[in-house]
Amino acid sequence: MTRLEPEPLPEPMNLPDALPTDNPLWRYALTCWQNPHVVEACLELQAKGWSVTRILCAGWLGLSGQRFTGVEDAKVTEWRSRVTGSIRSARKSIPQHSEQYMGLRDALADAELKAEQTELALAWQALNQPNPETGAMDNCTEAIQQNLLAAAPGRSLARETRSTLAHLAGQLAISPVGAQAPC
Repeated sequence: MTRLEPEPLPEPMNLPDALPTDNPLWRYALTCWQNPHVVEACLELQAKGWSVTRILCAGWLGLSGQRFTGVEDAKVTEWRSRVTGSIRSARKSIPQHSEQYMGLRDALADAELKAEQTELALAWQALNQPNPETGAMDNCTEAIQQNLLAAAPGRSLARETRSTLAHLAGQLAISPVGAQAPC
């Protein structure tokens, strides 16, 4: 009989000492998440392999007329795969309608939200660096739609996904309450 050795634990990530988790991108995400049309579209896309963080970054940049290239900082993608994705996977593994496991599922949902906030903080930090590839665009909805295409997990998109993107771009282009429309 062969004895299986446990897999070694991954090394901790090298994260910034001071990471502002309450930043404009996070506040934008919270505002967007109050719109049920945005939530529905984001979760539909997430079920198809999209990253909601990438969607929100695309919308946030497009709202200010900036281009999202689709290229992300390595820390953002590493955090997403090692932390956010792992917590989400663990939460989804627990039966949704079981009273016995509801507390654990809720705790994992809270941890997932905190992981997403950290992921957006890492993205915000990276997006605030000078980027010669970003250019200004005049129409918010078009800018967001182009940015969403750049955020896609692949090149070919089904017609229904393109329709979802067009609807989502219109919803994300609605300027958050109290914010000046940048486009």
